[in-house]
Amino acid sequence: MSVLVAFSVTPIGKGEEVGEYVAEAIRVVRASGLPNRTDSMFTTIEGENWEQVMAVVHAAVAAVEAKCDRVSLVLKADIRTGEPGRMAEKVASIERHLA
Repeated sequence: MSVLVAFSVTPIGKGEEVGEYVAEAIRVVRASGLPNRTDSMFTTIEGENWEQVMAVVHAAVAAVEAKCDRVSLVLKADIRTGEPGRMAEKVASIERHLA
């Protein structure tokens, strides 16, 4: 099985500059050892099962929550049987079509 989760954790009530709070979540994701990618809107992680990936999301939210009273979470998941490596393969497929 392969589980891809794109998520965004945002502290509420901390103003417009929230990079230091978001960095706490990203630190958790990177320490997990799961394949991951962060862009300007979301962090995507890939794991072998739902429990593995959601444990990382939960820990990332908890890291932000430890520094503020309110947190917003946006999450999108793609769960399917198959080989790992889909996070990179999906992008590679688009690039092949653009070439």
